[in-house]
Amino acid sequence: MKAKHISGVPGQKEGAFQDTESHKKIDSPEAAFTNFDILKTRFLSVNEWQNYCGKSTAEFKLFDENGQHVNRKPQEGDYIRIDIPGPGDFEAKGFDWVEITEMDITSEESFRITCKPSKDPTGQSSKIAHFYSAKTSSTFIISITGHSLKVGVYLRNELPNSQTGFLNRVRNFLISLGGNTRFTKIQWKSFTDGMLDFQPHL
Repeated sequence: MKAKHISGVPGQKEGAFQDTESHKKIDSPEAAFTNFDILKTRFLSVNEWQNYCGKSTAEFKLFDENGQHVNRKPQEGDYIRIDIPGPGDFEAKGFDWVEITEMDITSEESFRITCKPSKDPTGQSSKIAHFYSAKTSSTFIISITGHSLKVGVYLRNELPNSQTGFLNRVRNFLISLGGNTRFTKIQWKSFTDGMLDFQPHL
C-alpha cells in the first residue's frame, strides 16, 4: 500500500506513513457550506481540538514563536504542544512539540496546516522534543466537495528521533515501532471523526 499523493502534503520518501480520513455527507450543498463554516472555526481553534474530539485523544495547545501560550488562530511559525496518551518527552516536561511550517487557509473549499517535530519553545534546548525526527511531517486538511465534508490527517516519513537522551531514544524507538499499530490509527481516527461530530461532548 502506497501513501496517497495529495496536493500540499510532503512526499513519502522513507520510514512509515499514515493516511487517516473521515467523511460526512450533508443533506444539501447549502447546508454543507454552513457546516463547513463550523468545521473551519473548529479547525482554527487548536486549543479546543481535544474538546471536539474527546478526552481519549491527545491534548493540543497553541504557542507563539516566543513560547507564549496564545488563544487565537494559528499562524506559520507557531508551535503546538501535544500531550499524547502515555509517556511524553522526558526532556520537555512530558510533552511533544511541533512547529507549524506551512498553512493554506485562503481557499473557500479547503484548509491545510502542515507541522514538523520541533524544539520546545518554552525551554533552552534546541533539540527536537518529539518522538519523530525533523524529517517527519503531519498535515491536517479539511475540505468540502458538493455536500460532503472531509477531515484528513496525513503523516509522512515517520522516523524515530535519535537526537536526544537515552530514555527518550528508547521511548521514541518503541513509539515508532508502533507507528502503524491499531492504537495509533485509532487515535487519529478519533480525531478526524471528532472534528466532524457536531454534537457537544459532555
